[in-house]
Amino acid sequence: MRKGILTIAAVGLLTTGGLTACSDDSGDGGAAAKTPKIGVILPDSKSSARWETADRRFLEEAFKAAGVQYDIQNAQNDKTAFQTIADQMITSGVTALMIVNLDSGTGKAVLDKAKSQGVATIDYDRLTLGGSAQYYVSFDNETVGKLQGEGLSKCLTDKGVKNPVVAYLNGSPTDNNATLFKAGYDSVLKPKFDSKEYVKGPEDAVPAGDNAQAATIFEQQLTKANGKIDGVLAANDGLGNAAISILKKNKLNGKVPVTGQDASTEGLQNILVGDQCMTVYKAVREEAKAASDLAIALAKGEKKDTGQTVKDPEGGRDVPSVLLTPKAIYKENVKDVIADGYVTKEEVCAGAYAKLCADAGIS
Repeated sequence: MRKGILTIAAVGLLTTGGLTACSDDSGDGGAAAKTPKIGVILPDSKSSARWETADRRFLEEAFKAAGVQYDIQNAQNDKTAFQTIADQMITSGVTALMIVNLDSGTGKAVLDKAKSQGVATIDYDRLTLGGSAQYYVSFDNETVGKLQGEGLSKCLTDKGVKNPVVAYLNGSPTDNNATLFKAGYDSVLKPKFDSKEYVKGPEDAVPAGDNAQAATIFEQQLTKANGKIDGVLAANDGLGNAAISILKKNKLNGKVPVTGQDASTEGLQNILVGDQCMTVYKAVREEAKAASDLAIALAKGEKKDTGQTVKDPEGGRDVPSVLLTPKAIYKENVKDVIADGYVTKEEVCAGAYAKLCADAGIS
């Protein structure tokens, strides 16, 4: 596996390039007699830019390099479309199906149907609770949230804010990752609320992680708090930018620290200009590489030993998993994301951001 700025999370977990192959005796390995073909269903293109700008790109690169047939489609947050795409892929003869579920109910129905048709399955990025995927590939999502909580605390301290009022913009209530992120940042911030060091402000989950709705929700939060919000724990860069847009309207941008996640071009630019406190970088290239390695093996009727499992709290089963470690990004290390090839200097440092990039050591 190429060297990036991330590492595999679990102690003893083999790198994806060294996963141990073995024959598939599970009864799901009929793919060996068929032409390997991989189907991928992405969730949307509105909640985060990463699905189309990063995941699709890196998965395509991996499948092309391996010389396997593939079909990548985006459900655009439509549950009916999600199921229709899955049915079409199964009918077309995919031998492995990788999904990013819209919710666990829809995801489970798709995974169970695939399994009944002898199609191997992978949960990509989001675990389908109660599902039947043979593998789960993601990041340590509680750690993502913990980094966000620690980041907001650092930025509030740097600004010298006493007894700050902290608002939450959580991700979609149907996204299990959003639940894990919240568990992570609660582990940092709840003790501060309990000790009265911080004050818990308004908290809302944003349906489907929709950024336009997030702006409306945050404006309502700011009104409810009589303009007294000192920090915003936003679950990703899109939600963070929505909050920043409202802070700008109220001439509070740059004064109120806002978190993020995904290291999007927009998020990195917000950090450089001082409107966003931090983001969390998840090297999607590494996630896509781990998932594509597994998918290619499954498509050929093979299994791999990941050396790690994650407990599905609803299904009660241990799901073979690969979890990667995220990294906190502040102004001083925005350059690391560019150096890793996730975004380009040309994208981040365009126009008015050129001098800010130079000041941040991006050459």
